[in-house]
Amino acid sequence: MTVRAFLPYADRRLHVAAEPVEAVTETVRMVWDDMVDTMEAMPGVGLAAPQIGIMLRLAVVDASERRGQAVRMANPSVLHASMQMRRHDEASPNLPGVSATVSRPRAVTVRFLNETGQIEDRDFVGLWATSVQHQIDHLDGRLYVDHLTPLRRRMLVRKSAKLAR
Repeated sequence: MTVRAFLPYADRRLHVAAEPVEAVTETVRMVWDDMVDTMEAMPGVGLAAPQIGIMLRLAVVDASERRGQAVRMANPSVLHASMQMRRHDEASPNLPGVSATVSRPRAVTVRFLNETGQIEDRDFVGLWATSVQHQIDHLDGRLYVDHLTPLRRRMLVRKSAKLAR
């Protein structure tokens, strides 16, 4: 059980797509465990492996009220997204001290390899859906600020950098 360090926003790895996972191995399970520990330490409701420098399509999400309900996903992809949108303030430990409201589908159906290595299709709604989509963005080399206008994105990146000094 290890809490991992986050890459800074400027790190190129955050802006490129992660590699697919071939199989769920013991190493993948150990990475997921570290990711859950890291997510809980933030605290946050999700984490993608590239955020901590692991360039694999791995994500964890736990938007439960009680916690301890983390869903571990390898190679997640959205099969279906609702037409109804949901606005939510999003942030990232890779860009500390700032946040922005992003609009995403309120519900999604996601296909992924689960902890046992089986393909699973699961519906996510509300904060769960927002977090899953946020993590898939990270796996695709995007951050929540990429959903904003270029001017707003630059402002938040500068503000985060200033706060970090």
